[in-house]
Amino acid sequence: MTAEPPTYLTTKEMADLLRVKERKIYDLAAAGEIPHSRATGKLLFPREVVLAWIENASDAPGHEAARPQVVLGSHDPLLEWALRESGSGLATFFDGSLDGLDRFDRLEGIAAGLHVVEDEGWNRELIARRFRFRPVVLVEWAWRSRGIIVPPGNPASISVLRDLAGKRIVRRQAQAGGQLLLERLFGEAGLAVPQGGPIARDEREAALAVLDGSADAAFGLAASARQFKLDFVPVCEERFDLLVARREWFEAPFQALVAFTRSPAFAAMAASLGGYRVDGILTPHFNGS
Repeated sequence: MTAEPPTYLTTKEMADLLRVKERKIYDLAAAGEIPHSRATGKLLFPREVVLAWIENASDAPGHEAARPQVVLGSHDPLLEWALRESGSGLATFFDGSLDGLDRFDRLEGIAAGLHVVEDEGWNRELIARRFRFRPVVLVEWAWRSRGIIVPPGNPASISVLRDLAGKRIVRRQAQAGGQLLLERLFGEAGLAVPQGGPIARDEREAALAVLDGSADAAFGLAASARQFKLDFVPVCEERFDLLVARREWFEAPFQALVAFTRSPAFAAMAASLGGYRVDGILTPHFNGS
């Protein structure tokens, strides 16, 4: 069950909300420029009043400037295709889950894709910590089958992660969700993470490294293996989500994508790519304050 948001914010929570130092909050309160009250000598900020103040004051410290029409974060083949086919007009800059969150935080795009494993699931804990007081929504895109991509016929007879020892394994950039998951799984199995393989910056590049023989295997998507007629050993399912700026959700470009996800063409492509479950698409998993 989701906890109820606090009625009052502390000075630190207020600073996090406005993305300023706590000293700035004290200065704003002393100057009477920010809604607040004082109890037992401590500053408290009424949450609902503060949010209304931010919405109505375009020059308030927490006001977000216009974002460029770009989708950031982790690469997903189905998302990339849908953004194009929907006629959304949205550009993409895919360079890993954590890179996308950093860029989204700097207002460099309207949405970011991510698949970051947590102790109790995917993505939500990270977003709740980092964007708790921001006008954002985290929605499900798809469940994806992730595993070991190998050459046709699986010549090295790879069936589990342990079989990757001594092999040339595609590596991903440090901020990629796939690399974070691979390191976690290897750690849980008591195995050293393979080093020395080629680096790929997206799911397509990872599969191509296996196809052209520069790597023996890649930790990638079933969809990417199928696209290049490679073999695939399933390891797990992961949830790929989209973090979206709430204001941009209702604008025409993103709504074009939303509408397209309900089309027969979208369902057909998800089935054709393989390794996708999209029955929960656009289910909300977090809503910022």
